[in-house]
Amino acid sequence: MPRLAFGIAWGLFWALMLTIGVQDHLRQGGTAVWKPLLWEGSSMLVSSLIVWLQWRRAGRLDALLNRPWRWFAASLAWLPLAAPCFIAAVFALRHAVHALAGEPYMHDPWPVVFRYETLKFSMFYLLFAAIVFGLRSHAALASARLRLERERRLAQSAQLLQLAQQIEPHFLFNALNTIASTIHTDPALADTLLMRLAALLRAATDLARHPESTLADELTLLEAYASIMRERFAERVDIAFDVDPATHPCKVPSLLLQPLLENAFRHGVERRLAPTRIVVRARRADARLHLEVEDDAGELPAAPAGSTWGVGLGNLQQRLRTHHGDGASLTLQPRDGGGVLARVELPCVC
Repeated sequence: MPRLAFGIAWGLFWALMLTIGVQDHLRQGGTAVWKPLLWEGSSMLVSSLIVWLQWRRAGRLDALLNRPWRWFAASLAWLPLAAPCFIAAVFALRHAVHALAGEPYMHDPWPVVFRYETLKFSMFYLLFAAIVFGLRSHAALASARLRLERERRLAQSAQLLQLAQQIEPHFLFNALNTIASTIHTDPALADTLLMRLAALLRAATDLARHPESTLADELTLLEAYASIMRERFAERVDIAFDVDPATHPCKVPSLLLQPLLENAFRHGVERRLAPTRIVVRARRADARLHLEVEDDAGELPAAPAGSTWGVGLGNLQQRLRTHHGDGASLTLQPRDGGGVLARVELPCVC
């Protein structure tokens, strides 16, 4: 990108110089347009060669960009050699073309020419060095920003993966407890639950390997978990899903809703014999996704002083914060008429 930008600027600069040279020649009464084109064109040709060589060399000096004086000292070290080479090459071309045209190329005495052209070339060289320094500094800064952003995203993905994986043993422990409670009282049901758990764990393991998934995939996993819990508690629980299909493509952190549903069972269904109703809702409002898990029997889990909720909810809070910062929130509040309403709000990205 810096090379392209400089190439465009370089071409425009010499187009301007050629135009000015021709206009000045015509204004002074000259008629042979080829002469100013030769004079400016020879300077353009030789200087372009020098610029090309210096640009290739400039890449080796990028390590000195954070020390400008050393960078300029290294870049200007070639000036004493570049100036006489430029003058010699330019005037050799002009003399050769004029000789081919059958007329001499008239100019000031050589000492005057070398003094004047050396001063002019040095100013040009300094300007060129400053432009190259600016372009390469900007490119280095942009590259550093991209590298930092890439490293930040890799670190974020690693953290999200680690957090998602932490849920697996916690989830497995609770599911096995559910199955263990039915082994002696209803072996056939325990066998059915084990088969469902195996299928569920395969899906959960695949899902947890990705920091994000669609809400549709999340709900499939959640419904599988709910089916296991329905078998265990039978008539003691009624689970309903009230989901707007427009929310299905939205990306959410993996295993987002499972801790909320698990808490509804732990703090609600397991603590009473009366039927408990649980409702899972999903709505989309503009660019925001609103998710709720509501039960009519639970109590808010108490958190130790200075800490957040338990493993599942604390993990969920941290994943939301890592992925969306202040753009996502998790709240638990008492429900009117008894129970708990857990609400998650986050950006809806498809």
